[in-house]
Amino acid sequence: MKEIVIGTRGSQLALWQAEFITAQLSKITPIPVRLEIIKTQGDKIQHLSFDKLEGKGFFTKELEDALLESNIDLAVHSLKDLMTTMPDGLTLAATGFREDNREAVLIRKESFDPGQPLKVKRGGIIGSSSVRRQCQIVDLSPDLTIKDLRGNVPTRINKLREGQYDAIILAFAGLKRLELDLSDLEVQIQECDIFLPAPGQGILGIQTREDNTEVNEVIAKLDDPSARTQTGLERGLLARFEGGCQLPLGVYSEIDGENLSLHAVLGCRREERWVGLAKYSESGIEIEPMVENAYKNLTTQCESMI
Repeated sequence: MKEIVIGTRGSQLALWQAEFITAQLSKITPIPVRLEIIKTQGDKIQHLSFDKLEGKGFFTKELEDALLESNIDLAVHSLKDLMTTMPDGLTLAATGFREDNREAVLIRKESFDPGQPLKVKRGGIIGSSSVRRQCQIVDLSPDLTIKDLRGNVPTRINKLREGQYDAIILAFAGLKRLELDLSDLEVQIQECDIFLPAPGQGILGIQTREDNTEVNEVIAKLDDPSARTQTGLERGLLARFEGGCQLPLGVYSEIDGENLSLHAVLGCRREERWVGLAKYSESGIEIEPMVENAYKNLTTQCESMI
């Protein structure tokens, strides 16, 4: 093999992730690595919220197409952006390098109120296009006005600085990886048991072709068994709901030796109105029964609310 070609989106965070995996590969193989930047639907269409976009995999489909056409050898994803079902012929060859999976609320100094649940002044405007975040915002601070927020991480932060929002919510992992200067803002980190993250948040996923044996043998060396287990729990529940990134599901998991724990919330909606959060936690040692129990319990709770 002459080189390994990594497909990546062109955003600052996506490039960071691709360059990080490039550095990891340099430690385990002498094969040169090259990046190929690919624009996705989610990058091209910035004026619509996610629920108005057609199809699924807004940030991944074009990368998957490039893989299937053998234009690239692997794609690096934020695992939370990747659909739980992928096209025939592709596989998740490695998961790992989990960064802090908590959520961060970024608040303009003049909109900061330490007495409020999310530390945002009463009646403030908070930005997020994620239904998972929206249902939890309504549960914690129903007085806040939620406004759609699109764009890459620096773009979203600039919109906050321009005064379009009083606060926005972002994954803390991306902020840490980019090492952005946020000294002009109040940064409030939300503990996972208060504000639940997306399934697989903070984990990097490396997607390849199943038949690309040479590449898969190399990439397998980057797989982290603990991250793979957490992926099975968190994305296993997402898959059980047959949902993508626009399912109002927050999940996090923990591993203590052989003992596993799974914590989840599901936003319950009647027509266009959030009516509550279904909540569930369980400990065990086997992924599949834990996922099934969580699915049944959350579904039953939501059915009772609507």
